[in-house]
Amino acid sequence: MFGGVRILEGRPVDCDLHPMVPGMQALVPYMDAFWADQVTERGITTLDSQSWPVNSPKTIRADWRGANGRGADSVEALRTQALDPFGSEFGILNPLYGVQLVLSQDMAVAFTRALNDWTRAEWLDRDDRLRASIVLPMQSVAAAVEEIERLAPDRRFVQVLALALGENPLGKRQYWPIWEACVRHGLPLGIHAGSAYRHPQTSVGWTSWYLEEYAANQQGFQSTLASLMTEGALVKFPALKVVLLESGVTWLPAFLWRLQKTWKGVRFEIPWVDRLPAEIIRDQVRLTVQPFDAPADAVPRVLDHLRSDRMLLWASDWPHWQFDGDAAIPAGFPEALLPKLLRDNALETYARLSPPIADRPIADRPERVA
Repeated sequence: MFGGVRILEGRPVDCDLHPMVPGMQALVPYMDAFWADQVTERGITTLDSQSWPVNSPKTIRADWRGANGRGADSVEALRTQALDPFGSEFGILNPLYGVQLVLSQDMAVAFTRALNDWTRAEWLDRDDRLRASIVLPMQSVAAAVEEIERLAPDRRFVQVLALALGENPLGKRQYWPIWEACVRHGLPLGIHAGSAYRHPQTSVGWTSWYLEEYAANQQGFQSTLASLMTEGALVKFPALKVVLLESGVTWLPAFLWRLQKTWKGVRFEIPWVDRLPAEIIRDQVRLTVQPFDAPADAVPRVLDHLRSDRMLLWASDWPHWQFDGDAAIPAGFPEALLPKLLRDNALETYARLSPPIADRPIADRPERVA
């Protein structure tokens, strides 16, 4: 029992786990000789992108911190702190390390490749329950596509990962080759809270405090979602699933209402959006529920306004602290929704969590229709 709710039944899928990189030396074995030398010659010790104190409770849950105050950086800690207690069948790793902040394209590509290979060797190879996102070097569209092509044959990579606050809105057509590659390989686009710090985190300038930056990520998610819709990316790639990670949830109904109301008056600008934006978003967009950001008595109303029981995915957000103790399910969720929240929606979203048809037992394969 966790938070008064039995979540072990059905074996949940944890959609947001964050392996901690100890430092750049951990990635050096996965770099070629040139970049390994550069790390040493330049004295690059870390790319930790957190701009708030590392001991902040909002950053790392107190009982999940290592001796150095950081999140634990071993598979053993992940097992004992999250996978085993929550009974997860699968856990999806979303590495958050500062490779998206690097200005040099060549360096960014080398460091991102090393991060992905480190994730595969140090985490995926050590626990069969783990899956991962392909972190994309968004500094180069061509390199991002190459990274997808390089890692897509390994089905343990189940989505790609970008930040909500990047260099440009993600709907821009320069990024479409990336989304095309995602569709080709059956990989959802995961968009995680965070910034590449190319622009201020708010529309009125740079923040001073963690609280400002944390709250401003919601604005970034709204802008990103509006970009994917209005630029036509969601229409161009109807098979593309978009997963918003740590975006919060309760902002979405009001945002959809405003977006759709305004679209009705100016839709001649974007004729490729040929049906209600809310319908497109309900079909293609999913959100993790950490943080859910609503009191328990408001949860039923929020769910009713979403008008979908397929959009929400469960996540522990290990080792961050977005819930208290073991209350891993936001208070107020109706029990009837839990099978979809904990498992069914994730299996629908992440096709790679299910084995390929050829690898399934004969009885589990769909019948061929003549």
